[in-house]
Amino acid sequence: MLLSLEHLHKEYPGHKVAVNDVSLDIEAGEFVCFIGTSGSGKTTVLRMINRMLMQTSGTILINGEDTSKLDPVKLRRKLGYVIQNIGLMPHMTIRENITLVPKLLKWSQEKRNTKAVELIKLAQLPEEFLDRYPSELSGGQQQRIGVVRAFAADQDIILMDEPFGALDPITRESLQDLVQDLQQRLGKTFIFVTHDMDEALKLATKVVIMDGGEVMQIDSPENILKHPANDFVTNLIGEERLIQARPSVTSVGQIMLKSPIYITQDQPLPVALKTMHKSRVDTLLVTSDNRELRGVLDIETLNDEFNSGKTVGDIMDDKVFYVFEQSIVRDTVNRILKLGYKNVPVVNKDRQLVGIVTRATIVDMVYNALWSQDEDANDQTQIGNKEADIDD
Repeated sequence: MLLSLEHLHKEYPGHKVAVNDVSLDIEAGEFVCFIGTSGSGKTTVLRMINRMLMQTSGTILINGEDTSKLDPVKLRRKLGYVIQNIGLMPHMTIRENITLVPKLLKWSQEKRNTKAVELIKLAQLPEEFLDRYPSELSGGQQQRIGVVRAFAADQDIILMDEPFGALDPITRESLQDLVQDLQQRLGKTFIFVTHDMDEALKLATKVVIMDGGEVMQIDSPENILKHPANDFVTNLIGEERLIQARPSVTSVGQIMLKSPIYITQDQPLPVALKTMHKSRVDTLLVTSDNRELRGVLDIETLNDEFNSGKTVGDIMDDKVFYVFEQSIVRDTVNRILKLGYKNVPVVNKDRQLVGIVTRATIVDMVYNALWSQDEDANDQTQIGNKEADIDD
């Protein structure tokens, strides 16, 4: 077991209990989200893990080792940590910020520079940003640096304390996508505190719901949506979440169309136009030769560049939203219905294109769910009328 919390209890002077008897086992590679109302104890648990707070009683084990017996500074260098206000040093360049912990660990300059280049690529930002200062980057770009910096010393456990709470919805979703992609590709273990149920359901493999310092429920997002443990969990989830209307459909792979229209990035533009015309579409997904998703090409861009002699890869937009086939359907519902996308490509764990989810598919699901709810309501009304007749 990578991380075990055993009967954690945190009490402040005056008998104020912040955390009461929290126990949890976390396997390597899990994405665990703590969620609850303000004062529920979720952040207190996170801070006890890296010993920013010391538990009153109970034990925290990392790889079987009691963290209370470790040097707290050395412990924290083994844990990646991302906070809401980013925490970048304003007087340091992005390169220096990213490699701060490796420098403290006495890495060579060459090794630190190699790691900085690797991480700026993971953040999906230009390499020239390494020599800029935080004030020269946007808030979203700074937060991307804050996220990838947590991987600088190859830490196995990444702690994140409401890292996206102060961001606008579009930037927030973009960073959620980045975190989800990094976690799945790198296999790190994430412990993530949030107050946003949608965020928890989208990112987590395991959700821990807390209230008043106590755990209300620990389960997968799908099981929490299907089987909330009590009224508190039910109210926190909210009845409007569409996934509850179709509990049998849990993953994108179950509803996607498995024959997306795509073209490889090395193809000339006339071939792209012919493919669009034949398939009667105005956009094409673009992949590598082994079908790894690389971007998207629309008819307007194709028209502007048609006689340029360039290839599809030269003019495609490499910023393409996608979801993983194992993602829960709720993620795709949010993308299409809330953000207005006509469709979303679906990829496997190696980011190879395997399907597409269309707006029509999602709308059909919503109509079916509403129709089902209407029929259930009519059935209940008929039962009630029959019972009233019997009573009469």
